[in-house]
Amino acid sequence: MQRICGSLAKNGYQVQLVGRSIKGQPALSEQPFEQHRLPCWNQQGPLMYLEFNLRLFFFLLFRPADLFCAIDLDTILPVYFASLIRGKKRVYDAHEYFTQQKEVMSRPAIQRIWKAIEAFSLRRFPLGYTVNDWIAGAFQAEYGVHYAVVRNLPRLTDAAKAMANSGALQQNELSPQAKELQPFFIYQGAVNHGRCFETLIPAMQEVAAPLRIYGTGNFINQTLSIINNSSLEFKVSVIEPQTPAILQTITPQAIAGITLFEAQGHNQYHSLANRFFDYMMAGIPQLCVDYPEYRAINQDWEIALLIPDTQPQTIAAGMNKLLADSVLYLRLKQNCLKARNVLNWESEEQVLLAFYRNIFLKQ
Repeated sequence: MQRICGSLAKNGYQVQLVGRSIKGQPALSEQPFEQHRLPCWNQQGPLMYLEFNLRLFFFLLFRPADLFCAIDLDTILPVYFASLIRGKKRVYDAHEYFTQQKEVMSRPAIQRIWKAIEAFSLRRFPLGYTVNDWIAGAFQAEYGVHYAVVRNLPRLTDAAKAMANSGALQQNELSPQAKELQPFFIYQGAVNHGRCFETLIPAMQEVAAPLRIYGTGNFINQTLSIINNSSLEFKVSVIEPQTPAILQTITPQAIAGITLFEAQGHNQYHSLANRFFDYMMAGIPQLCVDYPEYRAINQDWEIALLIPDTQPQTIAAGMNKLLADSVLYLRLKQNCLKARNVLNWESEEQVLLAFYRNIFLKQ
């Protein structure tokens, strides 16, 4: 959201990003756009969603604006009703296929509620965009909406810009041996259901390098239990979430990244995770599931070693191959450094700007 709001603000739009205040969260960092957190008494469960939606509705009802943008289904109802009452334009930004998340699908009653919200709302949001072609196609087939595709690509880092400008690259910078004395694998992002920690952690028993997990989420307690039960505390570390700026200094030090999802549910099987591109921007190869969206990118750029399933033995074999096969590693590394000059937010934001420009030109 910071990338999207920042791009719009940089190009002359007055933007305000509204979210929920969460106990213990860090203070807002300075941005080129306005930010506001709505205080909520309830911090989790159905009452939290109800309270947040009501507070957001009344906030939007009196906030000066020309257009409201809902981010995922958990904000779509207040945006719809506020925009309807006030006669304002509305846009839907679908960061994922919300009703196909594992944590939603595993609770049929909850999934039916969210599916009803989706069916009611999307037909009333003819303007929108999402993160990949498959989700856009699914929404079009089911609800008749034609959404743009704005991939959540990372900004070019200072290191990437410097390397692109200089064109200089030493061969020892490309090899696994150029990493720190004890190379490590990295997972960055949400520690949630469906990310394969149940099989990734046992796989580490057969891998000749440690794993660092940077993040937290709804599967964090189970992840810590799996580590303890597998007696892998010496090899698998769970580290609290870091800011993007700090991760940009940590991730390039890793030997490779990890991008795994269970095949259950369209949201996982047709995902295109931020970390997939974050590893590329950091200039490191990654082990990734061979699902359609990742396969399509990899066919063009070959930045990842794709594996056919997420069983422990398959994961371990893939990680050890990245450690042992220097020819493969060198090729993937070189491809990451080439791909990041094309697959970056500086290029992708042009799609976003054209989308909003077209809306306001039609006024």
